[in-house]
Amino acid sequence: MSLPKGLAEEVSRNLVMVARLIDEDPEQAYAYSRIALRLASRVAAVREAAGFAAYATQKYSEALAEFRAAKRMTGSVELWPVMADCERGLGRPERALAMAGEPEVQKLDKAGQVEMRLVAAGARRDMGQLDAAIVTLQSPELASNSVQPWTARLRYAYADALLAAGREDEAREWFAKTVEADKDGAMDASDRLAELDGVEFVDALGGDEPDDIDADDDEDDEQDAAEVAAAERASDQAEYYDEDDEEYEPVERSADADADIDVTDEIAVVEDEDEDDAQDRDKA
Repeated sequence: MSLPKGLAEEVSRNLVMVARLIDEDPEQAYAYSRIALRLASRVAAVREAAGFAAYATQKYSEALAEFRAAKRMTGSVELWPVMADCERGLGRPERALAMAGEPEVQKLDKAGQVEMRLVAAGARRDMGQLDAAIVTLQSPELASNSVQPWTARLRYAYADALLAAGREDEAREWFAKTVEADKDGAMDASDRLAELDGVEFVDALGGDEPDDIDADDDEDDEQDAAEVAAAERASDQAEYYDEDDEEYEPVERSADADADIDVTDEIAVVEDEDEDDAQDRDKA
């Protein structure tokens, strides 16, 4: 709302693309976030989106800077858990643990507090403190029979920590509870449970011989690569990175690449008829 209408629409389009692509193509989402950031760096929503895009591409230092900026602009603490997880990503689990004990955690809603607990447990595991990680995850939310948006993730983290500590029977129990809570199948708890039970999945439909499968895969890869290359040559999309950015890497086109996109490639050239053919036609 603080931007002129035309600029606001342009920024909004880029933020929509960040949201659409961040799961399936985080690098592309990051590129769109850079456009939005260049256009409206003083808008908190833009800084937050840029932070999540950087986080998804494991650019933790950049993500942390963007989250801090968004927090300063809004005064909200909702990004506190993901900021702590950035500290983990930067190899500083002790800082993540320190953040778990800050007053900001008390201002989080229930989902945020559970997320902070997950981050703290992860930091304990980063430091080799498996037993402490298990204790950190033990909470009323874990013991509750009601299924909330965070239930599956919390149970999965607890089962995984138990398994890492060599407590397989308990881990099996909690992976099973994760499957019950994971209605969308977002976690691989069922696979982990099958692995613990020694179950192996076999393709009952059979299929091509391994050599044939490899050959087909190679052909598909070559076709996909050709299609991608053709799309890139046909694209007139502007570069996403500002030349002032530290990570800016201009794209250099080779002479061959320029030849590939010569517009004359699309024009059908009709050769002149030879003189005899022309005379025969006139006689007819």
